[in-house]
Amino acid sequence: MTDEGLYVYAVVPSRLSQADLGRGIDGAPLELVSAREGVAAVVHRHREPPYSGSDEAAERRVLEHGDVVERCWAATRAVLPMGFNVIVSPGDGASAEDRLGAWLDRSAPALARRLEALHGLVELRVEISLREDAAGAGSEEVRELEEGLRGRPAGVQRLLRKRLESLRRASAEEAADRLYPEYRRRLARLSRDLAENVRGHPPEGCVTVLNVAVLAGEEDVPRLGAELGDIEAEEPGISVTFLGPWPPFSFADVPDVPSVEWTA
Repeated sequence: MTDEGLYVYAVVPSRLSQADLGRGIDGAPLELVSAREGVAAVVHRHREPPYSGSDEAAERRVLEHGDVVERCWAATRAVLPMGFNVIVSPGDGASAEDRLGAWLDRSAPALARRLEALHGLVELRVEISLREDAAGAGSEEVRELEEGLRGRPAGVQRLLRKRLESLRRASAEEAADRLYPEYRRRLARLSRDLAENVRGHPPEGCVTVLNVAVLAGEEDVPRLGAELGDIEAEEPGISVTFLGPWPPFSFADVPDVPSVEWTA
């Protein structure tokens, strides 16, 4: 039995043409491992450990992984992306291809349903932030503290400024909590699904109001953009970041693969 593994990029409809695959990470040739129900996995043959190395190399490879997923999506309008560094290894007397094929066959009905459900849908990334100074502008306590800074000794001013920063942040967080359900409702009305992004970081001097991945039809993107423009115009200090469209990375919902050794 060969010790060759399979690096997996995505699950796609098996009608995807070999000509649409192109090359993968580090120029690796790509293949399709097909299963029943019209599904297949896009892979390259992999004999090395999971990818590691410098930040620069890792970033390049993540982008190359994403390029493969985007080509598959452009060709079929349906793709279930895998995360970076997902590798099926051989084991229990079976090759990596046999193990991946067995999982694909078992999971084919669920995978086919998910591909159909996501067909023609895109992912957008939306982050809505609120500037702390804008949120604190309406607070009487903040205004009094700002006025109290004038003419104070430098040491006292430093203490008061720390207190002022704390008050502004508390005011911004209170306002963010108030605005969150309204903004989420407005986006949900124009989309198919929302997924919270817990790893987001607001700009300096801001708090996060809402940070989500949005699943939407391609035809809904202009309306979502217009809604976000209205949100930014309505509330002082609100800033909106609107990225995409991309393949639905956050909504793949690939079934568990207990009998395949996945290394991430």
